[in-house]
Parts: sequence; C-alpha cells; structure tokens
Amino acid sequence: MRFNGWQKIKIKTDDGENVDAIAPLIVSASRATDIPAFYAQWFFERLQKGYVKWINPFNRKPQYVSFEKARLVVFWSKNPHRIIRYLPFLDIRKIHWMLQYTLNDYENEHLERNIPSLASRIDTFKKLSSIAGPERVLWRFDPIIVNKNISADQIVDKIYKIGSEIHSYTSRLTISFLVLYKKVLDSMSRAGMECESELSGETIRKICSALQCMSREWGIRVYSCATDPDLDRYDIEHGACIDPYLIGRVFTDDPVLQLFCRSTPEQPELFSLPGSSNVHPYKDPGQRKACRCIASKDIGSYNTCPHFCTYCYANNSEKVVLANSSRLQLGSDCLLGEGENTESS
Repeated sequence: MRFNGWQKIKIKTDDGENVDAIAPLIVSASRATDIPAFYAQWFFERLQKGYVKWINPFNRKPQYVSFEKARLVVFWSKNPHRIIRYLPFLDIRKIHWMLQYTLNDYENEHLERNIPSLASRIDTFKKLSSIAGPERVLWRFDPIIVNKNISADQIVDKIYKIGSEIHSYTSRLTISFLVLYKKVLDSMSRAGMECESELSGETIRKICSALQCMSREWGIRVYSCATDPDLDRYDIEHGACIDPYLIGRVFTDDPVLQLFCRSTPEQPELFSLPGSSNVHPYKDPGQRKACRCIASKDIGSYNTCPHFCTYCYANNSEKVVLANSSRLQLGSDCLLGEGENTESS
C-alpha cells in the first residue's frame, strides 16, 4: 500500500466561494520558510479560519488546504519563540504539535544573519521543551558546513557546546551535510566561504565518530536527514523528521494518528522503526528519495524567509523575499499570491 493523497472536502473561502480542498492529517509548517519566526500570527489566524491557500511553486496553481482533519502540526524553525503564546489554541482544537528546531552555531561566521543570539535560542529551546517534553522538541544541527573557514574540529566543538546545554531537553539530534545546489555554492562563494563539492571520508569519519561519543554521553539518538552515505557504523541512522514511529509513540491517545502511522492495515501492530531498511508505505512522495518522512502537507512558500542565511536554498534573492513578505496581509489566505515568484532553482 502506498500513500494515495489526502481526503478531499468542500470548503467555503473567505470570499464565499465553494472550492475543493485537501484535508491532511499532518500539516508541515514549514520546510520552505520559517512560519514560527515570521508568520506565527498569520498561521494561527488561518487555523481559526479553517484553511490556507498554497501556491504550487512549479506550475503556479493554487491548492486549498483545510485544517478540518488535522491531527498534528509539525513546525520547523530557527527562532520559534513567537509561537509560544499561540500554542494553547492548538490544544483547544485538539491538534497536536511537534517542533523541528534548527539550532546551529554559525555566529562567528555570520552565516545566519537575522536570528537571535545562540544563548537566546537555547533559552527558547528549553522553554518549549518544558512545555511539550523532549520527544516533541527535536534538535537539528543543519547543515553541517566544513570548508577552509570551518574545520571539522570546530564543527564538533560547536555541536558539543550546544548539546551540553540542551541534551536533557530533547530526545534526538538530526544532522545533514551542506548540499551545494548552484545557488548555495554561489552564495557561499560570494561570502568568502567556498566549499568543496564533496567532503572527504576522513572529515566525515571525524565528525561522525565524535557524534557517536556525544550520543552515548548524552543519551540521545543521532539521525541523518535525507543523507545518502550510510552512517550506521557511527550509530547514526537514516532518520525521518516527520517520523511515524515517534509520532505513534508520543501520541498514544490519538487513534487517528495511530492508525495512519502503522505500517499497513494488515499488520496494525507494526511501525516503521528508525534504522529499518523498509520504507514506510506512507512515505511522503514529494520529498527526496533518501527522505523517510511520512506524508504531510507543507503549507509554506519559497522566497519568503527573511533569515537570509548564506547557505539557504529556498530564496532566490533578498529583494524578492522582502517584496513577498511586505505584501502579506494578516487577512490573506495565502503566503503568496498566484502571480508572485516562488521558483527555486
């Protein structure tokens, strides 16, 4: 059995138009932009309205996404402190939430320009974990960057510095190595941070061996995100950021999520375990082949994140991002209008 898409329902838009919408169980907010940091109020207003409109970045066609069936929202953020005040609204609607919290340390390199200090972000991490628990606030060090400016030893030190502060506030660390899309390569070069097209085996060994020691010291698991190299020898398993096994274990009181996360209706007791060679039958078909995430619906848009991280692949230019973000009105049902540029080459 494979994932064949979300249930479709009829909804009424803000303009009174009756349209078809998909009604996902899991909403991703968002891989494409930092909704908690910049669009938290917009998101929770749309939750109250019951739907959002999403623009396909490739064919420019709109798609309506209803929250009627939503059981889980997975947030992705580098600066999620703004959502703390809104989280009770999810509880009221009986919608669960998890957070993929990217907590890097590139302060000295100035690669993440518009985020708070590391100390402030660590404090936010602890606050959110105190609210939700360590299995719902999940640490990412993403991407790992090694070049002439940042050695493997320095990366190990950066990860250890953060982990020493937060390891008791999370249950896992997810890593990925920088993917050098052309736009990323160009941006890094302009910043004087030229990168090799491929890390050496010795560099990967040094970093992953250190991660293996950290994992044992801290008692948390380390996973890779859509990474092709097999890192099992370092106890680093191929991970799923939207992980059916973790969801099933955390939200035991939600029979709808429990059923969706089970491997097959014929074998309801089985989950897709981390590290298993089997791919979950409901793997997200819209993600990369190496990604093991279960299906969700992402509602974000490219070219809307003003963090302006040097290594970002989701923005074309600062000018486009500033234009798009300045157009957004709180009453809008969409982060972008149909005519705006969301291409990401």
